[in-house]
Amino acid sequence: MRQARFDAQGSCVRWTESNGSDPARVYVHGLGAASTVYHAHIAARPELVGPRSLFVDLPGHGISDRPTDFGYSLEDHADALAAVLDEAQVTGAEIVAHSMGGSVAIVLAHRRGDLVSRLVLTEANLDPDPAVTAGSSGIAAYEEEDFVANGHARVLDKVGRLWAATMRLADPRALHRSARGLVRGTRPTMRAMLMELPAERVFLQGARSGELLGAEELVASGVRVVAVPKAGHNVMFDNPEAFAAAVAGRW
Repeated sequence: MRQARFDAQGSCVRWTESNGSDPARVYVHGLGAASTVYHAHIAARPELVGPRSLFVDLPGHGISDRPTDFGYSLEDHADALAAVLDEAQVTGAEIVAHSMGGSVAIVLAHRRGDLVSRLVLTEANLDPDPAVTAGSSGIAAYEEEDFVANGHARVLDKVGRLWAATMRLADPRALHRSARGLVRGTRPTMRAMLMELPAERVFLQGARSGELLGAEELVASGVRVVAVPKAGHNVMFDNPEAFAAAVAGRW
């Protein structure tokens, strides 16, 4: 386990990694998740063994610190991820990122293009103000203190055991602020940033999740959009073979 400071108080974002060749492959989780849980089984597949692999837990999640005075916006998370790559002396990385982590990766690539050579995004949030669900929008609908006192437990009951297993490890205040930041989005939007990036870009959409909004526009901008069969939002769990093939560039 390694760590890098991400704020003036010395709070640390932490990651685990396996040795390998450059360019490094960096795995980033979604809201209320943890990187090793969602991606270690993918990184261990034969077609993906070789590159140096980093599994990063964003601030407030997993094994990383959870300061109460941190903003947890997408930009804040992107800066923390940049601190990891700078500390690890990684440039030109391949970022494999899920859901909110994909949004963070887009912001990182937009702000620090030297750190990113390829993005593989799994159902990343591209637009602000999504429809209300039990996920980010449902969490963001609470006032912060109400979520910390009562809403966190309610959401854990709603999201199901798989997501709850990692969400219960996230700090409730950090989780709420992260959800608010995700719902608020960025200016320009994550979608607009993604369309303008020079890095290679792959967007994975689980077929069970329905068609990706604005897919034709993304494709026209050079984003490779892949509909993964037999998969929903958690493509890496639902269809790991197809997910690994896409990360490896074989599909």
